[in-house]
Amino acid sequence: MASGNEEEKKEQSTSKTRILIAVSHSSIKGYPHASISSDTAFHWVLDKLVKPTSSSIGHRREDFELSILHIQVPDEDGPDDDLDSVYESASDFHSMKERELTRGLHLLEHFVRICDDAKIPCKAWIKAGDPKELICKEAAKLQPDMLVLGSRGLKTMQRMFVGTVSLYCTTHATCPVLVIKRKPQDTPDDPMDD
Repeated sequence: MASGNEEEKKEQSTSKTRILIAVSHSSIKGYPHASISSDTAFHWVLDKLVKPTSSSIGHRREDFELSILHIQVPDEDGPDDDLDSVYESASDFHSMKERELTRGLHLLEHFVRICDDAKIPCKAWIKAGDPKELICKEAAKLQPDMLVLGSRGLKTMQRMFVGTVSLYCTTHATCPVLVIKRKPQDTPDDPMDD
């Protein structure tokens, strides 16, 4: 008869490693393009965590479950053409919300397609609101083994004035947080861009 410790070890060895990756759209190219930081963090997870373990320590890609979260910020992510629009009925606002959702879905499709091609189980969803708070809230609800975020690598003064989602999440998330900085060669002229 197996002891409680042995059963717990067996359960841990057969459970999936759940990784939550928060992604955002590019401030340079807009939707449906991923930000440099998000794309860097996503590919880092695939290249350094998921793919190597398949051959090195006996894990398979199916042993991982990626959760991909995009937070749409209504004030920032809305299309410019809606600023000069006249709304005459509630249905006009409905069509605007549908367009915003569609842009977010195209962003997520980029990441889900890569996972599908690599045969890595994943799920993806969109929330609307404040990214730093919603990422932490979703992480608390999902309880992943790890939260992964991209970082623009802002300098101290820039962080002081604009704040960062990654800094907030490292102090408020209820799970381990891994922050991946974008590569220096990928940094645009204005480091605030992503």
